[in-house]
Amino acid sequence: MPLIELHHVNKWYGQFQVLNDCTVEVNTGEVMVVCGPSGSGKSTLIKTINGLESIQSGEIIVDGISLQDPQTNLPLLRSKVGMVFQNFELFPHLSITDNLTIAQIQVLKRSTTDALKNGLHYLERVGLIAQKDKFPGQLSGGQQQRVAIARALCMNPKVMLFDEPTSALDPEMVGEVLEVMIQLAQEGMTMVCVTHEMGFAQKVGHRVIFMDQGRVVEDCTTAEFFGQTYQKSPRAEEFLSKIIPM
Repeated sequence: MPLIELHHVNKWYGQFQVLNDCTVEVNTGEVMVVCGPSGSGKSTLIKTINGLESIQSGEIIVDGISLQDPQTNLPLLRSKVGMVFQNFELFPHLSITDNLTIAQIQVLKRSTTDALKNGLHYLERVGLIAQKDKFPGQLSGGQQQRVAIARALCMNPKVMLFDEPTSALDPEMVGEVLEVMIQLAQEGMTMVCVTHEMGFAQKVGHRVIFMDQGRVVEDCTTAEFFGQTYQKSPRAEEFLSKIIPM
């Protein structure tokens, strides 16, 4: 069974339909890249996967559990779905260590000792163990985003969602975040990534979802999306021609 299933998902903001009959499946170990023009519904789509955005119709199933089932424990389900945002979303008043342990203790009910051990393990993994006693404001943007990735990994998620994780970073900091993401992909982490980093998509993506005006216009392999032989929609061809120099 797929790890993530979206079946005929529709969502409106008032009279504006932001998601229009979206059907997508993500298999365990797969890296799916979601791309498209601004306002196409990419970020909304990814936020529906862990219930941060509600939907008006359709069904979303994560690890066999329906988000639309009234009996579903959404906080517990979200602990299985790591989320990394554009703007880090770290707690500015907490140290890096406390940022890494608070959800483990409050949501997963881990002991302080186990949460600390786990947090420092993932902080070391993203290369920031020396920053454990600092506060977010004392770190660069790239470092804060790597802490955000470590915080998500601390929950031992089954899937990681990335919502344009490099869009708020200076160009020099983008590489250090993408390097961590590439390592996760190579280790078999299931990932759904909203990104304009087409080099990353080509390097580690298994599939590409191209969205426009709230619809899934393309759902194909990475090789097909970036290749010359696959018959893509005119809108996808236009998008690619603008973001990849000829």
